[in-house]
Amino acid sequence: MSRAGAATFHAARRRFPDAKRWQVVCGAGNNGGDGYVVARLAAQDGIVVSVLTLVDPESLSGDAATAYGDFVAEGGVVMRWRGELDAEAELLVDAMLGSGLERDVAGEFAKAVAAINEHAARVLAVDVPTGINADSGARLGCAVKADMTVTFVGLKTGLFLDCAPDYCGELLFEGLEIPEQCRAGVSPEFRRIDDALVRDALPPRRRAAHKGDFGHVLVVGGGDGMPGAVRLCGEAALRAGAGLVSIATAPTHAAVLAATRPELMPHAVEAAADLEPLLEKADVIAFGPGLGRSDWARLLFEAVATDARAAVWDADALHWLAQQPNRADARIITPHPGEAGALLQKPTAEIQTDRLAAVQALQQRYGGVAVLKGSGSLISAGAEVPSICTSGNPGMASAGMGDVLTGIIAALLAQGLSLHQAALVGVEAHARAGDTAASKGQRGLIASDLIAELRDVINP
Repeated sequence: MSRAGAATFHAARRRFPDAKRWQVVCGAGNNGGDGYVVARLAAQDGIVVSVLTLVDPESLSGDAATAYGDFVAEGGVVMRWRGELDAEAELLVDAMLGSGLERDVAGEFAKAVAAINEHAARVLAVDVPTGINADSGARLGCAVKADMTVTFVGLKTGLFLDCAPDYCGELLFEGLEIPEQCRAGVSPEFRRIDDALVRDALPPRRRAAHKGDFGHVLVVGGGDGMPGAVRLCGEAALRAGAGLVSIATAPTHAAVLAATRPELMPHAVEAAADLEPLLEKADVIAFGPGLGRSDWARLLFEAVATDARAAVWDADALHWLAQQPNRADARIITPHPGEAGALLQKPTAEIQTDRLAAVQALQQRYGGVAVLKGSGSLISAGAEVPSICTSGNPGMASAGMGDVLTGIIAALLAQGLSLHQAALVGVEAHARAGDTAASKGQRGLIASDLIAELRDVINP
């Protein structure tokens, strides 16, 4: 507890150096104890600090009682919560409920949460913002909206899921000098995709390489009136390093695609029979962008669904898959929560409530690798521990981003990465390119902006 409080105090000093007047709001248990340590260290450092408590301090026990006693012994004053915060406070520290919360925040705690959120001061949350479920990321009634959260011992799954990223602000992990052997035998819920994984999967190319070494991607989609999706997917595949990219699309689009991006090889497909020679030449299929739900789309679905090549399925391909479910070990599916709901026959809200269970259920039902898109995209490959992407930003919530992801993953498959590798690296590369593209602002970011940043990301 002393180390947790000290880590929080030092993080606050670094992140909010101009804040000279702090108010710490404490609850019961260890989270409140952390708050008392923060307050004691702040007072020692010359900060004007006040402490409010929502519980009788005499009811505290163990380390929390010791932390309270240490604060008081050094002259600290603890006031009971009376419905108001210090109007002049420049930093509020949320040390109310922490990581053990399982039911909705109510009563005086809910009033305190509302008061913190309405206050003009910056907010630092200790371990987990009050009101956020540390396992699922769900908001339990109401939650503190922090500018920064300092979390301890292990990264809680809930900090990355559901609505939690909107409440955590900047996230800082402090291991508190706990030895690694203390974690031995504890299986993680998921793993974060890191720099090493991306770097190791994308080594420099050998000088004697030629385009045939990097695979041939066939993009299947682009029904009448929807040429943009296959254009984005195909161009993303090229920018992600595929040697060749063909596009099987509605006859009305082929000429336009050739004129606007000459490196792509578009082919007019009127019937499933027109697709057969294109499939024979392809190494990887990217299926679904702009496919639509017409009879033409259904015929293409029936042709692709029986093909054994490595494939990435997205968009309307997932609509057809939900209508006619089948397993395929060489396939990556990339649904957003709504599509995942259709695939699992569940409401979208239920998918979001337990995203980890949803991505595992998708993989178990449909085989291969499942990517559940969204804030904190999750990847499941069955026996492997699911992975999470913590890169990306809200600016990527715009049209065409999924088509670009499909093209990137397909290109990585074509270059020899395994299904699991391609999904992991593709999701991370997509998110990192989105972050680079958002350097000029998130609002107004479009899929083509992301494609323009891919080369830097995939050449680590």
